[in-house]
Amino acid sequence: MKRQIIHIDKEKCDGCGLCVPDCPEGAIQIIDGKARLVSDLFCDGLGACIGNCPRGAISTHVREAEAYDEARVMENIIPQGENTIRAHLKHLSDHGLTAHVEEAIRILEAQDLPVPEFRQARAGCPAGGCPGLAQQDIAPQEAIQSPQAGRSELRHWPVQLHLINPGDPSFDAADLLICADCVPFAHADFHSRFVKNKRVVMLCPKLDSGIAAYVEKLATIFSNRRIRSITIARMEVPCCGGVEVIVRNALQRAGQSAMARVEVVSIQGDMR
Repeated sequence: MKRQIIHIDKEKCDGCGLCVPDCPEGAIQIIDGKARLVSDLFCDGLGACIGNCPRGAISTHVREAEAYDEARVMENIIPQGENTIRAHLKHLSDHGLTAHVEEAIRILEAQDLPVPEFRQARAGCPAGGCPGLAQQDIAPQEAIQSPQAGRSELRHWPVQLHLINPGDPSFDAADLLICADCVPFAHADFHSRFVKNKRVVMLCPKLDSGIAAYVEKLATIFSNRRIRSITIARMEVPCCGGVEVIVRNALQRAGQSAMARVEVVSIQGDMR
């Protein structure tokens, strides 16, 4: 069958192994100094390993592959203990794979094994939902700190990709800024150069979890909303290239050929 599955570029891979812990299914191992996909059966194609590859060697694509097998995956995961089981269940749950979650729980229950808690509430968030998730527009305000201070050009909330609603109609005909979350700290003129007149999406390709969900969410936006332009703002460090990988994969998933303009900021704050 044809399905989404990871691909590892052996020429780019340096065998650092950072991708291995983020694949609780055990689909990736370091063999002969390179990361290898050891079994199609174990790979769910969600790409949780992508963001932790500093060389940009991992991507997802569609090819002929054996179907993902939750039962086989659980056979591999259960001996690794409760923490690995919890990570796997959370991984599936975060990506909305309810059927796989339910199958995994049935397997645990059939073996009289405890089901670890994996749906973690955010600290400080009431049962009705975290106020920080509330979608809102922000009216322009003049600088109030000092005459020399610039004003914020942010016109919407939230901006973190985990929290953004891909169905938000304000994305229609929007100029989109997809930004690595270190850029605002490095570039002094971030608001006037990057944020002004744009819808902002922020992420960290190295440290954020659920990278495959990022790809899916962006693909949904690209598919269903008439995006006028895409600007990527990233740091010069290699791991930040993951932002470009995520956007490229999302465009491919959406069947879009639009090209993103890439702006690279040095650690000293200069444009490269």
